[in-house]
Amino acid sequence: MFKVLANAWKVKDIRKKLLFILFILLIYRIGTHVPLPGIHLAQLNLFRNGAGMDLTNIFSIIAGGGAGSIFTMGIAPYINASIIMQLLTVAIPKLEQIQKEGEEGRKKISQYTRFLAVGLALIQASATVYNYAHTQQIGSLFRYNNVLVYITAVVAMVAGTILIMWLAELLTERGIGNGSSFIIFANILSSLPQGVQSLALLVAPGAENLVSGWVTIILLLAIFAVLIGFVVMVQDGERRIPVQYSRKVVGRQMYGANSSFIPIKVNIAGVMSIIFAISLLQFPQQLLGLFPGNTVLQNITRILSLQNWIGDAIYIVLIFMFTFFYTSFAINTVEMAENMKKNGGFIPGIRPGKPTSDYVQKTVDRLSWIGALFYCLIAMAPILFQRFSSVQTGFGGTTLLIVTGVALEFIKQLESQLLMRHYKGFLT
Repeated sequence: MFKVLANAWKVKDIRKKLLFILFILLIYRIGTHVPLPGIHLAQLNLFRNGAGMDLTNIFSIIAGGGAGSIFTMGIAPYINASIIMQLLTVAIPKLEQIQKEGEEGRKKISQYTRFLAVGLALIQASATVYNYAHTQQIGSLFRYNNVLVYITAVVAMVAGTILIMWLAELLTERGIGNGSSFIIFANILSSLPQGVQSLALLVAPGAENLVSGWVTIILLLAIFAVLIGFVVMVQDGERRIPVQYSRKVVGRQMYGANSSFIPIKVNIAGVMSIIFAISLLQFPQQLLGLFPGNTVLQNITRILSLQNWIGDAIYIVLIFMFTFFYTSFAINTVEMAENMKKNGGFIPGIRPGKPTSDYVQKTVDRLSWIGALFYCLIAMAPILFQRFSSVQTGFGGTTLLIVTGVALEFIKQLESQLLMRHYKGFLT
C-alpha cells in the first residue's frame, strides 16, 4: 500500500489530485468547528464533552459533522436520499426507465437525489435545532431563545449540508474515487484520537491497574488486527458462476464460442444492512429527543439499546433481514437470466430461462447468509469487547468496515491510475 502511495506521489497529475483531496477534507474539518449562529459556546463545549452526546448514534460518527456546527448533519441527508432513490428506482417503473436512459438518465436521478437530500436536511435540521433548544442535561444551547435564531440556525445547517454535497461532488470529479466515501472516511478518523486517548488513560501514571490496562490494549489491538484481515478477505471474496456462449452468425461473420463468468460478491449489501439496522434501532431514541418526558419511548429505547442483550439480539436479526432485503433489490436474477438467454449464453448443466434464474438466486441466497453472518461478527465484536472491558474506543465494527473498504477502493483506484499512465507513457 505504501509503495503504491509513494509511486503515485511521483506522478504530477496524481499528486495534484491527492493534494486536492487533502485540501477539500481540510475545508470540511474546519467547517465542523464553525458554530451555529446564536449558539452558546460554553454550553456547546459541555454538550460536546459528553453531557448530551450520544456516541452510539452511528450517524454522529459516520455521516455527521461536529455537534453544534454548521456541518452538524454532515453528509447524512445525502446518504439517506441516495438510499431512498435507489429503492424507488426499483419500485417505480418510471424512475427505472429514466435510470436506463444512459448518462442523461443518471444526471436526472442525481438531480432528484439532491432535491430529496435538501428536503431531508430541512426536516433533520429542524428536529436537531429543537433538540438543541430543549436538552435535558444542560438546558438550551442557544444564547437567545427566539424563533428568528432557530430559523437562522436551520438555514445555516441546510446550507452546510448543501456545501458538503458540493464538496463531495468536487472530490468525485477532480479527485480519486467517490467523494462521499472520503467525507465519511474523514468523519470516522476524526473520532480516532478520542479512542486513543481513552486507551492511553488505562496505562497513564496513576492508573489503578497498569497490567490490566496493557492487557486490555493488547487484546483490543489484536481483535482489530483480526477484524481488519477478515474484512479484507471477505471484501474481495466472490463466487464466479461460469457462463458458456454458443456460436452465432451475425451477417457474414461467425462468432466462436467463448466462456466467461458472472462475479457475485459475498459483500453484496455492503455496510447498508448495518446502517439500516442501527437506524431502525435508534429511531425511538431520536423520537425521545423530541418528546423527552414520554415513558413509553424511554422504555423502548432502553430495551433496544446495544448495551442490552435483547437489543443485541434484535440488532443481529435486523442485520440478516436487511441483508436479504437489500440484496433482493441489488441483483435481479430474472433480468440476468433473460439477458444471458438473449446473448446465447448458458450456465453449464443448467437450462436457460427460469432454471438459470433459480440457480443464480440460490447462489445469491447462500452468499447472503455468509455475508449477513460476516456483518454480525464485524458489528458485534467491538460492542461486546467494550461492554466487558468498559473501554469506549469510539471505533466500532461498522466504522472499521467502512474505513477498510474505502482504503481498499482508494488503493485500487490509485493502481488503475498508475497503470493507465504507465501504458500511456509506453505507447508515446
